[in-house]
Amino acid sequence: MGLWFALILCIALSAFFSATETAFSASNRVKLKTMDGQRKGRAQLVLDLLEKYDSLLTTVLIGNNLVNIAGTAIATVLFTMFVFKGQEDLGATVASAVMTVLVLFFGEVGPKTLAKQQPEKYAMAVAPTIQVLMVVLRPLDLLFSLWRKLLSKLIKPDPEESQIEDELITIIDEAQTEGDIEEDEGELIRSAIEFNDQDASDIMTPRVDVTAIEDTVSLEEAAETFRKTWYSRIPVYHEDLDHVVGILNEKDFYKKTHEGCTDITRIMNEPVFAPASIPISSLLKLFRTSKTHLVILLDEYGGTDGIVTMEDVLEELVGEIYDEHDEINEEVVEQEDGTLIVDGNMQLEELLEKYGIEDQYDTDTVGGWIGEMLEKVPEVGDTFRLDNHEFTVTEMDGFRVTRIRITDVAEEAEKADPETETEQTE
Repeated sequence: MGLWFALILCIALSAFFSATETAFSASNRVKLKTMDGQRKGRAQLVLDLLEKYDSLLTTVLIGNNLVNIAGTAIATVLFTMFVFKGQEDLGATVASAVMTVLVLFFGEVGPKTLAKQQPEKYAMAVAPTIQVLMVVLRPLDLLFSLWRKLLSKLIKPDPEESQIEDELITIIDEAQTEGDIEEDEGELIRSAIEFNDQDASDIMTPRVDVTAIEDTVSLEEAAETFRKTWYSRIPVYHEDLDHVVGILNEKDFYKKTHEGCTDITRIMNEPVFAPASIPISSLLKLFRTSKTHLVILLDEYGGTDGIVTMEDVLEELVGEIYDEHDEINEEVVEQEDGTLIVDGNMQLEELLEKYGIEDQYDTDTVGGWIGEMLEKVPEVGDTFRLDNHEFTVTEMDGFRVTRIRITDVAEEAEKADPETETEQTE
């Protein structure tokens, strides 16, 4: 009777160790850190044990293997001496088969499934027991730690890139799907996570679109520029846009001119410069420290590449911000026939992601990409095909592509005329 009880005890201990392994590996550190009240002490103990996860895992595996071996030995004795008395070989074979089934169902699969459903709760329940076992089995753990060090020297794993951002975005997607957070909240969190992945050049107003005035213009010309553009700040340059000498603030302009000042160089503020490659997170710090709302971005040669405002940076977090004077310009407009009209200033990465096309191009905007694909200066009517989509230039501003049309092309048409993948209309 005692052997049967010992066998049941071994299976129960196997279940205990298997569930413990799953519970500690599946526990959410964030949940444990935010627990309060009576559970706070146990949660902290679990966190402390997780800091020594290698020793914890070694202790659990040693305990699990010991009870499984002991259980198999006891089962062999029971089956050879009592169940199949006189047939030792048959008893040993049956004992091994029975123990395999019992351990799988009651010592592995079942306990691990239950522990995974509430890992933190189970981990906190068994933490004191595991802490004692780690002390008892410390000598064996030291022996295995030497073995681990030897293996790590013999086989050096490749360094892994951090996947924290991807994991966080996956968590947000799941939480949004399950209804735990709203779509707008999810978008805001994603923007915050990806905030540092962009440079100032990704959100700047390029040089060709910058409205600026020369330092020799009259007060009437400066006032007219403010009236036409509704801008509150305008760069001031000397001779050309590569030599920006100041930023003219609309409030300062009207205040000082009302007081009798006639020279805009005495009204403008000192410009703040930054490389176009500066991350937008660093750019936001620059705005705060310099107490400015407009920064002049420089290219690698020291020339003016464009400008960026505080509003541009904030829009990367909260989306487009419009006031009563802004002209709303949608980057992608779907037509009644299913075609899309796309703004040439749209970020190329967004367009390619929409169509599942690999981003392997050197340009940042859709307009620049069109020129790269055509391998010439684009003209209205130029067309090329890529991945069953036809891209057509519909509008130009000088040498700049301002609008394109995207049309889906049937696969049959592609197969019938495979050479049209890079067709150009000249």
